[in-house]
Amino acid sequence: MSNNLTPVVNFLTRLSNATLWLAGTGLVLMTVFVAWQVFCRYVLNDSPSWTEPGSVMLMSWFIFLGAAVGIRENNHLGFDVLLYVLPKSGKRVLRMISDVVILAFGAGMIWYGGALISLTWNTTLPSLGISGAFDYLPLAGGGVLAVVFSLERIVLRLAGEPIDDALDEILPAEIAVEIENINADPNVKLKV
Repeated sequence: MSNNLTPVVNFLTRLSNATLWLAGTGLVLMTVFVAWQVFCRYVLNDSPSWTEPGSVMLMSWFIFLGAAVGIRENNHLGFDVLLYVLPKSGKRVLRMISDVVILAFGAGMIWYGGALISLTWNTTLPSLGISGAFDYLPLAGGGVLAVVFSLERIVLRLAGEPIDDALDEILPAEIAVEIENINADPNVKLKV
């Protein structure tokens, strides 16, 4: 990796790790909130009003933050079928298109999430006592991270970094199973 990009990539790695920890913490907190609600409802016969909206809000946060980390780690949804039959240059083009589409989608999340935030900023969520904008902050925040992480992938690919080489070594699960079955036959040996 070029020395010019190393500090940026290191920073984005720390950001990605912090984001993943934050998303994981949100998942744990949501689980605690739901467990508390169930306990209060069925044991104490008195459900707190904040647990359900609080859980939904936390769920939004960990979904959007986790999705952004998935983009950086290349675990997002994609159409991989063509990638298994194309030459390396064709794979590079398809992955670049995928990253550009993700970047555009992230920009849309920022734009529309920002519009929703501005529309709901002066409202109050009665059960939580906070601004209604907090419902839409995860959308815009996840959009910012999606843009940053997809832009990182685009820049690294354009700089000639081998970010796709590890992906090119992965075989689809069905092919891997077939190769394993063929290798299990003592009369046939297939090298991968």
